[in-house]
Amino acid sequence: MTKPSKHKIALLTWLVVYPMITVLLAVLEPLLSDVAIPLRTLVLSLIMVPAMVYGTMPFATARLRWWLSGTSGPGATR
Repeated sequence: MTKPSKHKIALLTWLVVYPMITVLLAVLEPLLSDVAIPLRTLVLSLIMVPAMVYGTMPFATARLRWWLSGTSGPGATR
């Protein structure tokens, strides 16, 4: 597999991070509404970073390997 461009990695990261932040904020808001923002951010990051590293990014990169490597489609081989 060729090394993906930084632009593709950045886009993929954003495509995974944005919905995760949105969902986590919606779920955590009722639980943490009275907590200071720095502590809310700490809780959010403690959940999000491991989920990204061990879950969503490996899943997303495996599913989009063809796009990251620049091949023609999901079933294509080089």
